[in-house]
Amino acid sequence: MKLNLKRPLAFFDLEATGTNVGADRIVEISVIKIHPDGTEEVKTWRVHPGMPIPVESSLIHGIYDEHIKDERQFKELAQEVADFLHESDLAGYNSNKFDIPMLAEEFLRAGVPFDMDNRFFVDVQNIFHQMEQRTLKAAYQFYCSKDIINAHSAEADTRATMEVLLAQLDKYADADWEDKKGNKSKPVVNDVEALHKFTNLSRPVDFAGRLAYNEQGEEVFNFGKHKGKKIEDVFNVEPSYYSWMMQGDFPLYTKRKLEEIYSRWNAKKNAVRQAKPVQPRPAMSEQKKESHAPTQTKPVQPFNKNQHHNRPFKKEEPAALTLALQMLL
Repeated sequence: MKLNLKRPLAFFDLEATGTNVGADRIVEISVIKIHPDGTEEVKTWRVHPGMPIPVESSLIHGIYDEHIKDERQFKELAQEVADFLHESDLAGYNSNKFDIPMLAEEFLRAGVPFDMDNRFFVDVQNIFHQMEQRTLKAAYQFYCSKDIINAHSAEADTRATMEVLLAQLDKYADADWEDKKGNKSKPVVNDVEALHKFTNLSRPVDFAGRLAYNEQGEEVFNFGKHKGKKIEDVFNVEPSYYSWMMQGDFPLYTKRKLEEIYSRWNAKKNAVRQAKPVQPRPAMSEQKKESHAPTQTKPVQPFNKNQHHNRPFKKEEPAALTLALQMLL
């Protein structure tokens, strides 16, 4: 079956130093890009991760430090990868939870723009798990009646993923699926946008799933003490939660989406503050102004030592002063 595409669909797979999106690094990328006319392009990059590859990871994908010691780091490859994936939707196996977040994180570290907001993401694993609940190896055997040769090499896994999707489109063309509310539909159709919706049922805002959309399309926290609460509502009562997350060990893409929400919330708050009318200060009455008119002062008389002869005595004057005056007289 030929995929019904409006723009290129890039199947891709990553091998990495581990599974921690925030801390681990890519060591291999393989992409099979299918064009709307059915032609395909294949590219694979080995990547120096800038850190030692743990032995337990090397035992899985077969890539050891000596295999990548002369390869370029991702920041040197980032623009080339971005150009190859330009205007392509993305597809993979478990890609929504691992490959896409990892790729987004690497682009952010490299400082190379890569728009994640205007693409469709098709996670073949989600179709499989929601319809059959199996692994990639089992999926390939189940749908294609084949065994994966060189499993866990990026290109072999990528090609197996592509073939599984094509087989899924054939198998589930008229299959019913029932959601948690009992609504039935035929979601597995030859349309990338429809597959994007079906493979993103959790409606994440970020790829790590820390932020999600509720049924009303509002962003909510999807973890911790504020799970299920609207993010803007949390900012209203605990704005420091934003700083805690921005300084915490969260993926860069999660922080970027949180920053977008915070900026929007802050702009709304400032707009409300500026919209409040400023109360004018009461004008000073004319009578008040007149009361502040300058008053005339008596001229200062020059000092005259003889003026003491005519000055009346006061009871509180000291006796010594009185006696001195009498002697002068």
